Amino acid sequence: MRHARALVAVLGLLLVMSALVACSSEPQGENVDPDQVDSTALPELGVCRMLTPADVELPANATSTVDCKEKHTAETFAVGELPAEFDDVDYDDSKLGEYAYRTCMKKYAKFLGADESLVLRTIVSWAWFRPSEKAWDDGARWYRCDVVGGNASSEEYRPLPQTAKGLLLGRPDDRWLVCATGETVAEGEKVPCAQDHQWRAATTIKVGEPKDEYPGDEVVASRTKAFCAESIKAWLNYPARFEYAFTHFHEAEWQAGIRRSVCWAKTRD
Repeated sequence: MRHARALVAVLGLLLVMSALVACSSEPQGENVDPDQVDSTALPELGVCRMLTPADVELPANATSTVDCKEKHTAETFAVGELPAEFDDVDYDDSKLGEYAYRTCMKKYAKFLGADESLVLRTIVSWAWFRPSEKAWDDGARWYRCDVVGGNASSEEYRPLPQTAKGLLLGRPDDRWLVCATGETVAEGEKVPCAQDHQWRAATTIKVGEPKDEYPGDEVVASRTKAFCAESIKAWLNYPARFEYAFTHFHEAEWQAGIRRSVCWAKTRD
């Protein structure tokens, strides 16, 4: 990844890689554990790993676990068998992703101690994995949900505490809340609020009910703009002048269950 001594290390790495290729040609992250590659067994709950954004982009993951007392960027907070309705579906069936989203999101919020507003305003996020394609073909039907120290815009993940359980209970530390730098939220970098920033994800507003059909991008954007203006004005204690921004989601996220938009306040604290 990233010379007699070095040569020995490289040769050792090549031997390990060759052994893994013999087991599975499917990428399953870096620093993989051969016992996890193509495993049909239910993953272990509560273990930690050093995951990267590149690992999270893959459908399966066999990265070696590390002691949670040591540096890590991911912790497995939920595992389970998939319902019988997925016994005969394709490996990349879209309904599988929808099920994983609903299941992991609910368990993720409970694990962190966050409500549905706070869960959208944290610097951490979650990823889910399924068995490898070979294991899937062999009948494995499980999911694994990991909390990770970053979000979709992160180039690298931050280390997590020994456990992320209860991370957002009470008044969360600014290290775990999301802010943004730059003139605009859209173009700015998302950073923990403990760092210098110009924008804070201060509130969220509801733009629909659970059973509502998706009303379209324009309606969601219009509702978000109007509601966020009032929400941020109140959050800033009704100043005469203020600046705000908003982030709204689209149909794919709506179908997955998101009914909220994020409101940002222009602030330096």
